[in-house]
Amino acid sequence: MSTLPAKVRIVEVGPRDGLQNEKGEVPTAVKLELIERLADAGLSAVEATAFVSPKWIPQMADHTEVLERIRRKPGVSYPVLTPNLKGFEAARAAGATEVAIFGAASEAFSKKNINCSIAESLERFRPVVDAAMAADIRVRGYISCVVGCPYQGDVKPQIVAEVARALYDMGCYEVSLGDTIGVGTPGKTQAMIEACAKHVPAGRLAGHYHDTYGQALANIYASMELGVATFDSSVSGLGGCPYAKGASGNVATEDVVYMLHGLGIETGIDLDKLVDTGVWISSILKREPGSKAGRAIAAKKAPSA
Repeated sequence: MSTLPAKVRIVEVGPRDGLQNEKGEVPTAVKLELIERLADAGLSAVEATAFVSPKWIPQMADHTEVLERIRRKPGVSYPVLTPNLKGFEAARAAGATEVAIFGAASEAFSKKNINCSIAESLERFRPVVDAAMAADIRVRGYISCVVGCPYQGDVKPQIVAEVARALYDMGCYEVSLGDTIGVGTPGKTQAMIEACAKHVPAGRLAGHYHDTYGQALANIYASMELGVATFDSSVSGLGGCPYAKGASGNVATEDVVYMLHGLGIETGIDLDKLVDTGVWISSILKREPGSKAGRAIAAKKAPSA
């Protein structure tokens, strides 16, 4: 256990990554309440929205209103996704203090997803990072498909490491490694992190593991063994995996926190409040909570008939 971190930072991505693929429109008031509930539960980073074209992601069309209306809690960051300079300028005008850019470690995914090569995508991000740093706004980098790609299959750790180094050298304070289709296993995940850590300090890497094959918690543990202490997760497991039909997407924050607390690792998160939030948003979206720990804890708290 001595190799594990004493404290782990969770970046909650439910309000953005979790909701963006919802087919029915989620009212702005619900998004605001979700963000505020998560902050009140002790999450220190809550990804709020994405400044992208409503044509591509209609669910995020209210991004300006969401960012402007959040009841901001001291000590909590509310990062937003800004894939280009236009999105960044809109986010800055709405009061953003942290933004995120999104690349890929797969040429096929990059071309299919944002219609350009990996190298071209990195060049597109450079002016965003430069503008953010000039405005004293922190930038976080995301990398998709760090273990596997829905179009080309396995992704080599060295490619991931090259993209991670480019983002870090560009000025990203942290690089989040995304197993977009959830095919990673602990061994593959550690090989990928070891390659990245040759160029980016492990303390500046984060894990973003989808739970498609039920491996996310194991991958988080394996990452902690190598010094990674920041992980992205989504309350109630919000956010399916569009590349694997019927499969789950983001790992549920409740499950991650339950495991970490069981290991004696500090998170600063009130698990009961988090579970209540997961049950609440799931009822709004008319579905069962996507967290196993959340369902078990909620069942114990429910009054017996």
